[in-house]
Amino acid sequence: VQLQASGGGLVQAGGSLRLSCAASGRTDSHSVMGWFRQAPGKEREFVAGITRSGGVTNYADSAEDRFTISRDNAKNTVYLQMNSLKIEDTAVYYCVAGSSIMVIRSRPDYWGQGTQVTVSS
Repeated sequence: VQLQASGGGLVQAGGSLRLSCAASGRTDSHSVMGWFRQAPGKEREFVAGITRSGGVTNYADSAEDRFTISRDNAKNTVYLQMNSLKIEDTAVYYCVAGSSIMVIRSRPDYWGQGTQVTVSS
């Protein structure tokens, strides 16, 4: 499975960004997708995950109510809409894939390259 993330950039606090991640390869067995992030000097942390059907989503507390994960299976793409961004959301965001939400949260099977999100004051 190959994951290609895009959409990062520089935004002011309170603004919005939408990240995209296009998946290719043998995605059927690793169809749950999600996002992690890593802030400077911190460990990578789970942000959000979504099942293949889109019927189940899961968020970290820090993302709940501000971020929305969605997917378009026709395009094999998952999105992360980030609103009301805070300075502490500054991080490299990674697209991930796995076989279940539990796997996504703890130990994703596949990682994409990161995309930088920088939130300024």
